[in-house]
Amino acid sequence: MKRREFVGGAGAALGLTALPALAQDSAAQAEDAAGQPSAASSPPLAPGDWQALRDLFPMTRDYIHLATFLLASHPRPVAEEIERHRRGLDNNPADYYHERYLSIENEVAKSAAAYMGGNWRNIALTDSTTMGSAMVYSGLKLARGDEILQTVHDHYSTDMSIAHGAQRSGAVVKRVALYDDAAQTSVGDCQQRLRDAIGARTRVVGVTWVHSSTGVKLPIKALAEVIAQANRGRDEDDRILFCVDGVHGFGIEDEDVSQLGCDFFIAGTHKWIFGPRGTGVIWGSDRGWARSEPVIPAFSLSFGAWLGLLPLEMVPPGTHFTPGGFHSFEHRWALPRAFELHMALGKANVQRRIHELNTRTKQALADMAHVTLHTPTSPELSSGLVAYEVAGKKPGDVVEALHKAGIITSASPYRTSYPRFAPSLLNNEEEIDRALAMVADMA
Repeated sequence: MKRREFVGGAGAALGLTALPALAQDSAAQAEDAAGQPSAASSPPLAPGDWQALRDLFPMTRDYIHLATFLLASHPRPVAEEIERHRRGLDNNPADYYHERYLSIENEVAKSAAAYMGGNWRNIALTDSTTMGSAMVYSGLKLARGDEILQTVHDHYSTDMSIAHGAQRSGAVVKRVALYDDAAQTSVGDCQQRLRDAIGARTRVVGVTWVHSSTGVKLPIKALAEVIAQANRGRDEDDRILFCVDGVHGFGIEDEDVSQLGCDFFIAGTHKWIFGPRGTGVIWGSDRGWARSEPVIPAFSLSFGAWLGLLPLEMVPPGTHFTPGGFHSFEHRWALPRAFELHMALGKANVQRRIHELNTRTKQALADMAHVTLHTPTSPELSSGLVAYEVAGKKPGDVVEALHKAGIITSASPYRTSYPRFAPSLLNNEEEIDRALAMVADMA
């Protein structure tokens, strides 16, 4: 077939003939840093109405749930939206998909930007934090001998994403401890240790915002200042990129991620955000995306650029780095309902409530002589996870004893493991006190 015949036929068959107009529309909205989802519907929640929020979840009342950060139960607005898209796809999959896929993922990105900040064009959609980390660290344009500096506190998924990416590029991985005693972490110490670890060959710094091992929340803005100082005088290609796994602060902390000072912010949205299972986001700075290559071919506008229907530069960076292929679309397309739920509650209210419950937990544990608290007591350096240790008891035994009493908690999956509480918006003071009483009885 002649190329123009193939482009015309394939474009029509795939619903791509409207791509240039859609791309122009995307470019026209570039100045709109947040954007707004076109079909927003606010859940019937008053700001800070925690009981009404809990009633939206089908989770059993037979247990006190203090491990909801692992994998979210779908709240009613999210579940209803998933079901709406599922019915449409089951009823007429080809038409339902082709009528939506060119525009609906832009709407998902806009809803994400309305919640997390930054330009929606810089947001890529993924299936998880792990997928996002793998894509970022494998996509960075690094040369043999360049250094990736990470911390010793990171999760397996970050460790292996960095290791795999470094092996492909020939980069060197260096690790630094930003604290020795988690409970005694300080902003100044974290900054100094990072400053001392950065070298002339450092091209990437990768950290985790909230450590699921200890509950420490790193001072990201303060660390970004250290990296900015190190970048002064460097050529653009030698400047350090700052990558953050933000999943355990995302949905808690009232921050605009584009103002944290990082170049990549990676998070799953099926944890604290209460989003559909199997969804996630990456926000990247213009500089970050410019120094990356996609790992998985993108669809949508990127596919149209490949077909010759529009210039490649008209594809928004986030779209270009959103993995193509067929996904559980009913889940991804329902993600805006989760962001709207948080916006209805109020980001500041959410942060305040989770910190209140976590402070209550930490103070009680710190007062128990048989308990060692490993999470800093200050909200400046902690978030929604509380790690502790019961004298003479293995972490698994503590978790099992609580479970038998109707309290679901977890132990951190690291070489050094601790029992963890994760007080969330789905808990109240009475539940927290009942769980703490059980730990007190373990003396």
